Amino acid sequence: MGQKANPNDVRLGITYKWPSRWFATKKGFAKNLLQDVKIREYLHQKLKDASIGRIEIERTNTHTSVAIFSSKPGVIIGRSGTAIDDLKKALFHKFGEHFDVSVKEIKNPDLDAEVLAESVAYQISNRVAFRRAAKMAVKKAMEAGAKGIKVEVSGRLNGAEIARREFFLEGKIPLQTFRADISYSSRRAETTYGTIGIKVWIFRGEVFDGLKKRAAETL
Repeated sequence: MGQKANPNDVRLGITYKWPSRWFATKKGFAKNLLQDVKIREYLHQKLKDASIGRIEIERTNTHTSVAIFSSKPGVIIGRSGTAIDDLKKALFHKFGEHFDVSVKEIKNPDLDAEVLAESVAYQISNRVAFRRAAKMAVKKAMEAGAKGIKVEVSGRLNGAEIARREFFLEGKIPLQTFRADISYSSRRAETTYGTIGIKVWIFRGEVFDGLKKRAAETL
């Protein structure tokens, strides 16, 4: 299970909460789901220099709220909040709806799998050796206090004719322990010799006292 299931999905309601929170009828469910996917793709593309972690979307009957977690919130907000106003207008023109956009800072980006995976993908796209990029990510996470980290890089590594995958592991990653706080993300790096896939698992410790509290927040 631990090798095949998304670590975030199997911990929903335990140590991880739903990134999208809304209710829809059978008729409107597909529309909202597809829009959530497109919103995330659009924001990751438009704000690719802002080191975005997760994006949470919450809908009510009257409005849609988008919370962007970033290690560089100033890039998104801009001077006097002008950039975030432009972002709201861009979302309105793109999707035809008004969005409430909030930006939250990731205080320790080296313990966020999405930020590290994005960093590794960016470096590989800019022709940095994949081993160097992956080992730097492992080093940063362990220095930041991670209990363990695993980075998987797969594809035509260094332009080889035959695709393969390589793992970079330090510490431990208890993938089947539900109380384990695992941060997971996957990204793709586009290179001249094909697409390189990156997956990152970060073990940040076990949740005991806050377990019931986190579960309650997701309900």
